[in-house]
Amino acid sequence: MSARLLRMKKDVDTDDYSPSEYKLRRSPNDIKCKSKRMELVGKLMAAKKIAREQSRKLRKKERDNLGDQAPPKQVPRTIESMRRADETVVDKDDGEFDEEINNDEFASYFNGKPPKTCITTNQQSGHEAKNLARMFSKIFPNSGYFNRRTYNLKEIIEFCNNREYTDLVVINETKGKVDELIISHLPNGPTATFRLTSLEFPHEIAGSGKITSHTPELIVNNFTTRLGHTIGRMFASLFPQQPEFHGRRVVTLHNQRDFIFFRQHRYAFESLSKANLHELGPRFTLKLLSLQHGTFNTSSGEYIHIHKHDMDVDRKKFVL
Repeated sequence: MSARLLRMKKDVDTDDYSPSEYKLRRSPNDIKCKSKRMELVGKLMAAKKIAREQSRKLRKKERDNLGDQAPPKQVPRTIESMRRADETVVDKDDGEFDEEINNDEFASYFNGKPPKTCITTNQQSGHEAKNLARMFSKIFPNSGYFNRRTYNLKEIIEFCNNREYTDLVVINETKGKVDELIISHLPNGPTATFRLTSLEFPHEIAGSGKITSHTPELIVNNFTTRLGHTIGRMFASLFPQQPEFHGRRVVTLHNQRDFIFFRQHRYAFESLSKANLHELGPRFTLKLLSLQHGTFNTSSGEYIHIHKHDMDVDRKKFVL
């Protein structure tokens, strides 16, 4: 009789078997009943988890006993740690790059120039886009929301330039759902388009607080490439460089695997070394779709970056 038939013929409780004994005894593929197969898979996964936890405890005990002579901790293998080498990653000691950013489109805002942001939506937008636009007017200092009506973007840009607005933010809604965010730096660009997902308003976040009028502190984290630095500086130019610390309000834009997570909190120090966070909302996630020179010109504009579907094939390659 084959080993597979022997495994199928035995029917004893699997709770007393280690993962290696599970594998020797029977495979989930040998079971035709889906519910039984899923039950066995669950037991296999639970046993493996227990084995990993036991192994972790043994390694910790060994390090405690050996002290300074203990072997180094194992570094977990993550997608970030296995990132493909990228020549566009910025070196902190690169003087040439420092000279570039000191003369780019956003340099004046890092030297104290106050931002002034115009916020609007697409034409015939619904309640969700308008609610988010009004909320953005509270998040971005010195900003205002304007109803789009039937004006096209060229007319809006002309309106903004005549009134010395420094940035234009457009929230697009499709079929009652916000799905796109456009930020155009005025008067000469660049213009970035993002896909917006996982939107949660403050009333959808349990225990969320109220947004105050204090100028927030800003955390722009993990933008490492030249393109990433451009996007990070674009976000930073929406906020004044002199936050009101007594408001204890902080806005975070964290990049992880080219997804930009937006969060807003108020902090309170419990002690000299510990702080508590109170989330204010909203929450959403951005994915860069394109970055082009100048303002809106979809027909003949020069693009710095366009996201293509084949870029998502290699999960270890990032652009930001």
